[in-house]
Amino acid sequence: MNDTIFTILSQRKLTENVFELKLNGDTSRITRPGQFVNLRLEGLYLRRPISVCDLEGETLTLVYKLVGRGTLLLSQMRPGQTLPVLTGLGNGYDLSLAGERPLLIGGGVGVPPLYLLARRLRETGKPVSVILGFNTAAEAFYADRFLALGCTVSLTTVDGSLGQRGFVTAAIPADYTHVYTCGPEPMLKAVYRSIRTGGSFSFEKRMGCGFGACMGCSCRTITGYKRICREGPVLQKEEILWED
Repeated sequence: MNDTIFTILSQRKLTENVFELKLNGDTSRITRPGQFVNLRLEGLYLRRPISVCDLEGETLTLVYKLVGRGTLLLSQMRPGQTLPVLTGLGNGYDLSLAGERPLLIGGGVGVPPLYLLARRLRETGKPVSVILGFNTAAEAFYADRFLALGCTVSLTTVDGSLGQRGFVTAAIPADYTHVYTCGPEPMLKAVYRSIRTGGSFSFEKRMGCGFGACMGCSCRTITGYKRICREGPVLQKEEILWED
């Protein structure tokens, strides 16, 4: 796979440790919400995979959390600088599964890939309910963006400082037809155990190559191991086998 060179348009802080990065370049290989890109940063051997948050023409929006050296270097880049990017990675979310009342559940940096999904679903005229979960009010972001799309938004925080106290599962409504979710694995497992319909689960895994060569991000399913970067990151509820 070949890199596409993207130019940074803007970079801003959303919270203390979460940044929004806008890039300009060839986005034609990104065909579904829930796909991701893999960034090559100067001086680092491994690339950094980041979910696609939004897409408008040749403008690509990524939202990422500052967690280590790679994201620190990324946060220090400025408009006009360029990045080599592998695009259109992963399978993404299947919109045809949504039914009439899709429910989107995101936790922390699992929120961004749900934004483009919500926008695409709203463009089809579907009512979209969204649950966004964070640890505290200070970590919350993008609720206003989902509201602007016309989504019904519920917020949860572990400490109760914003929205409903508790985890995302506390806010699951009674009426929905399919669940799309992304977040840390404990959250995904809790959602899996709480929902009564089918669900599309986007997994966050540490990746080496990002396109299926190294097998480092494999996940066990009913049909054997699947590579999250290649056959995922989205797995369907009925195929997931949770590791003990």
